Amino acid sequence: MATVYTHKTANIRKTYILFIFFLALVIGAGWVFSRVYGTNSILVVAVMLSSVLSFVSYWYSDKIVLMMAHAVPVEEKDFQELFHIVENLSITAGLPMPKVYLIEEEAPNAFATGRNPEHAVVAVTRGLLRRLNKAELEGVIAHELSHIGNRDMAIATMVVILVGFLSLLSDMFMRSMWFRTFSDGDNDNRGGGPLFILGIAFAILAPLAATLMQLAISRKREFLADADASLLTRYPEGLASALQKISSDPTPLHAANTTTAHLWVSDPYDNKEESKTPWIHKMFMTHPPVEERIAALRSMAK
Repeated sequence: MATVYTHKTANIRKTYILFIFFLALVIGAGWVFSRVYGTNSILVVAVMLSSVLSFVSYWYSDKIVLMMAHAVPVEEKDFQELFHIVENLSITAGLPMPKVYLIEEEAPNAFATGRNPEHAVVAVTRGLLRRLNKAELEGVIAHELSHIGNRDMAIATMVVILVGFLSLLSDMFMRSMWFRTFSDGDNDNRGGGPLFILGIAFAILAPLAATLMQLAISRKREFLADADASLLTRYPEGLASALQKISSDPTPLHAANTTTAHLWVSDPYDNKEESKTPWIHKMFMTHPPVEERIAALRSMAK
């Protein structure tokens, strides 16, 4: 079977466009804040730090994420069924065999990371292996391989780093306002009036807009990975059943945090309820509502 990732080239292009956009947003924030203070040093620092963080996020994000999740590499002799599933699906998808990691957590979940398919990693929890049957496990692994094939991990990690830096920059600007108020230095070169108001508005709204965009992108990629996983396994019910089990399991996932929540196959902070999710809450979710994902998967099987 040929690879199902016919849109890979488009996703690579989107990765660079997104990368450039967030760099421009960070630089724009640095420019506005530097105009308010009448110095170019803020702009220079913003450009330098955003460039460094972008480089680090691209080359070392996988190691950072694995360390945060306390994931450890495992050998095929200890997890033969898992390795066979990953290997078979990788061959079907036309992807290199990723490294396999285990997280000693009882909560069922999984994630993929890595800057490209050649340096990809699939990590699963101990609970996932214990609670899912083979068809369900294949669905989850196919979902993660779809993220790898679609280059979603590069997008996700770069966006997280740059959004975090933009939030930090805005927070520093807002805190510095207290000191600026009591400054008795020469204010002639500092921005005032409309420019000062623009700086305040930018400091408040830019991180919020960037975060909402990050979450919207994350939700869209989850739907896409679900669809690609169904094409890969030719059995949508496997992933649908897995999502049902994972989302209804009350076991807390200690390895998860707000920074990495979007990487997991199912939202680790989901409220585990079956009720319909309010639209305003959907805007701030890292994943689409699980009931919508399951419904979309089961509609493919009809």
